[in-house]
Amino acid sequence: MSFLINNSSLMMEKSMRFLWTKQAAILDNITNAETPNYKPKVVTFEDNLKEKLEMAQADAAPKHAVRDVLSSTDFAVVEQQESTRMDENGVNVTEQSTEMIRNAYQMQYVMRSISDDYARLRTAIRGQ
Repeated sequence: MSFLINNSSLMMEKSMRFLWTKQAAILDNITNAETPNYKPKVVTFEDNLKEKLEMAQADAAPKHAVRDVLSSTDFAVVEQQESTRMDENGVNVTEQSTEMIRNAYQMQYVMRSISDDYARLRTAIRGQ
């Protein structure tokens, strides 16, 4: 089945896993908004991917390097250390709610892209 997976499909799969994990982290942050000493979680992916792609480009890597970078790049969940509240809780509920909505829109976009890719594949298989 791997011959049907191109770089675009691999990127969409990685993106969806990243967005799903990010949504879970945001929900954890909102849930713990009143927990003293709670440090909000942030999920990172884009910066790591960009850095690895730039390194591959600088090395004049072969054509399959993009696939290798996509396969080897993963997201990371880190805790923010700054806190502006007296109880040392760093969660800003308004900011987290806004980020949750933004993330939901991104998930919809990726799902639509995945659906469109499979629709094109079905059309190609049917020959219509």
